[in-house]
Amino acid sequence: MTTQAIRLIIGLGNPGPEYEVTRHNAGFWLADHLADDLKASFSLEKAFSAWVAKARFDGEAVILSKPTTFMNKSGQAAGALMRFYKLAPEQVLVLHDELDLMPGQAKLKRGGGHAGHNGLRDIQSAFGSSDFWRLRLGIGHPRSLGLNQQVVNFVLGAPRREEQTEIEKVIDRCRAVLPALLRGEFVQATNQLHEGNRG
Repeated sequence: MTTQAIRLIIGLGNPGPEYEVTRHNAGFWLADHLADDLKASFSLEKAFSAWVAKARFDGEAVILSKPTTFMNKSGQAAGALMRFYKLAPEQVLVLHDELDLMPGQAKLKRGGGHAGHNGLRDIQSAFGSSDFWRLRLGIGHPRSLGLNQQVVNFVLGAPRREEQTEIEKVIDRCRAVLPALLRGEFVQATNQLHEGNRG
C-alpha cells in the first residue's frame, strides 16, 4: 500500500430527484456502484455538505462522497473532506462526466485543466491545486452524437437507451480497476481502463 494510493473518492453530480438520471450525474452513478463494491453506504453529513460513505480496503480507510451542493460548488465538500482527513490532492479521485469522450469510453488522469467543467473548476480552486486524479466518464457531445442541442440542455438530459447501455458498460470497467487505484497501482489501472476504450 503506497501513501499516495486513492483515499478519497468524490462523485460529481447535481442533487435532487430531477437530476438523478441526467448525464451530468454520471459521477454520482459510479460513486454509488463503488460504495456498493466496498460494502459501504452513504449517509448525509451536513458538516461536509455531502453524502459520505466510509469503507475499508486492505485495512486502510477509504472515503466516498457525493456533494449535496450543485455541481459548480463541488469544491466546498471536496475541500472540507480533504482538509478533515489530512489528504494530499494526489490521494483524491474525482469521478465526472466528460463531453469529449463518447459513451462507453473512460479515461484516468492526474492533473490538468478543467476544460470548462464547473465541478472540476471549483475543486481546483478549493484545493489550490490541479494535482488530483480524475476518472472521466464519456457521455458524448451533442455534435458527436448528431443532436441539435445546446450543451447545457444535453448534460441536464437523460442519455438515450443506447448511450445508457454504453455508460453502464464503462461503469463496470471503472469498477474493475478500483482495487488497483486503492493500492496506488495507477499505471496498471490506467492501462486496464484505457484498453477497453473503442471508437
